[in-house]
Amino acid sequence: MTLSRREGVDIRPTLLRVLTDLYVQASAHSTDEEQQFVELTTRLIDEVDDATRAAVRARLAVYPATPARIIEKLGLRRADPGKAMPAAAPIPAPAPPAPPVRPPTEAQLRMAASLAMRPNDAAEITDTFFAAGASERAQILHNLQDTPLKAAARLPAARAARAIHILEMAAFAEDLDNFTLEVGEALILPSRIAAQVVNDPGGEPLACAMRALDMSSAAFQRILMFLNPDAGSSVNYVYRLSRLYDRLSERSVLVMLAAWRGSTMAVARGKYRASLYDDERHHARAASSPTRPAVQPGSAPAIRSQTSKS
Repeated sequence: MTLSRREGVDIRPTLLRVLTDLYVQASAHSTDEEQQFVELTTRLIDEVDDATRAAVRARLAVYPATPARIIEKLGLRRADPGKAMPAAAPIPAPAPPAPPVRPPTEAQLRMAASLAMRPNDAAEITDTFFAAGASERAQILHNLQDTPLKAAARLPAARAARAIHILEMAAFAEDLDNFTLEVGEALILPSRIAAQVVNDPGGEPLACAMRALDMSSAAFQRILMFLNPDAGSSVNYVYRLSRLYDRLSERSVLVMLAAWRGSTMAVARGKYRASLYDDERHHARAASSPTRPAVQPGSAPAIRSQTSKS
């Protein structure tokens, strides 16, 4: 009971079940054993859930040496040899089985595969995710599970295993640079996005990146504790991200990975659009040549002077 109060785990249902099982194993008990069982059981019966109370009541209802106080507490009746056992309630008919889920047709698969993420949409998803708070990020990742957007391809198992090994070694050495470099190479991310994922103070982008590699929960917790000792020393930080990591689905993180990759295309287009536009105007000006003269040099016929002797 002291352990349950300290750790926050309610062990009273388990304790009541164990006490009852031990008590009904013997056919008879001494006065002290019966008194101790009654004192413990009567206190625990009022503090447990209905399922535990029903299970204990069923065990003690068929036990011939159930104490009188427990019989009254549970609303039981003593067995009368002259009376027949009451019939049990009829078993309800099982619910009809759910209809089988039809697999998606080929047309549906083609339509889903064609909904590739546009660079502007990817950039908007990325910016919204990094600017959101912890609860909002969790909601965004939850909503990505049902989005029709095309997710990134799953990483090969051999490449993911090699990346996980390198990332763990870099985290143990607190080598943030090599850790960031390996995240970018393994997930095919530019250095800017990889650094933003690793250095984010909330930790949710790092959880997405590690989940995309299919890293185990224990390995992710070790990385949280060793990569950044200041943040890893916080129990709330490690516990919050561990719970989020266990709830993340593979499709959600792969859609987010596709958004991170696509956002770089939008940045590249925005970076080079102005120069290309100026270049087109420059080429247009250069293409306009000066007006040709009506008579080109050398094109007029030569005028020959005639002398009086000719």
